[in-house]
Amino acid sequence: VQLQASGGGLVQAGGSLRLSCAASGFTFEDYAIGWFRQAPGKVREFVAAINWRSGNTYWKDFVNGRLTISRDNTKNTVYLQMDSLKPEDTAVYYCAAALTSSRRITTAQAMGIGYDYWGQGTKVTVSS
Repeated sequence: VQLQASGGGLVQAGGSLRLSCAASGFTFEDYAIGWFRQAPGKVREFVAAINWRSGNTYWKDFVNGRLTISRDNTKNTVYLQMDSLKPEDTAVYYCAAALTSSRRITTAQAMGIGYDYWGQGTKVTVSS
């Protein structure tokens, strides 16, 4: 299982970025893909997830409509579209995969549990 995150960079507050998570080496429909982030000096936190089989999604409350997770089956890629970015969104963003038999994001997955495969992070910096 390989996950490759990309798309991070420096952006001004209010701007947008789209992160990509390219996946390979596994049967995509057997997994949920999650996005996590770790800000400087803070613990890693769960952001959003998508069930690859059904497209069912879940995101944390702080997303507040600013972040959208989606997938492109033809490209084996999951995206995190981030709009109206704030300085507090500054973090290293990671994608991860959780094996699942469900068609929905499970309670555990929504809590950031069960993700066994991780990509390297991509850094997002939002300036004020």
